[in-house]
Amino acid sequence: MTIRVVLADDQALLRSAFRVLVDSEPDMEVVGEAADGAEVVTVVHETLPDVVLMDIRMPGTDGLAATRAITADPALSTVHVVMLTTFEVDEYVVQSLRAGASGFLGKGAEPEELLGAIRIAAAGEALLSPAATKGLITTFLAQGGRWEAGEDDLRRHGERLAALTVREREVLVQVAGGHSNDEIAERLCVSPLTVKTHVNRAMAKLSARDRAQLVVIAYESGLVRPRVD
Repeated sequence: MTIRVVLADDQALLRSAFRVLVDSEPDMEVVGEAADGAEVVTVVHETLPDVVLMDIRMPGTDGLAATRAITADPALSTVHVVMLTTFEVDEYVVQSLRAGASGFLGKGAEPEELLGAIRIAAAGEALLSPAATKGLITTFLAQGGRWEAGEDDLRRHGERLAALTVREREVLVQVAGGHSNDEIAERLCVSPLTVKTHVNRAMAKLSARDRAQLVVIAYESGLVRPRVD
């Protein structure tokens, strides 16, 4: 099955480079481009892609607002947004995860990393890099950033967490710690398939779009606190 991709970046040269790279793959094709957030929302509605490569900083409606618009629309529930950022650690990345993005990637990533990220996002799998997720959250908060949920968020998350089994909570903590399914399986002495089952059940109970949202909920609810090594 061909992975349909939309490119959103205000730099035409960068979009052109991404298009060449994506279209060179036999299992991918670029189905649309946009230079700002408002335009990408329109393009996504018209093309219904599998993945959107979204620049965070664009003129007018930025990538963060566009991501919120896409992930909040039930008609676009199968669309996965991958945020592109100049810096690996960026406060907007944290906000983008809360807005519903499936993951993030630095613009300086190698071509194979970008292509791999697209495939992972299209499959609805883990946040692009578990290690990068852990580093992002820990470093951001250590630098004085704030990831605070309102009272309504805390109450909602608390109610949902109560529906999790003990094992599902254990797996959620491991996911938020940036560990892959294989690593979690080794830590908990179970099979990777069992871990995947627990992750999927936790996602369903917590109404999480993907693994990225599990990380958000784990931190917002206070189930997991960032540790600075």
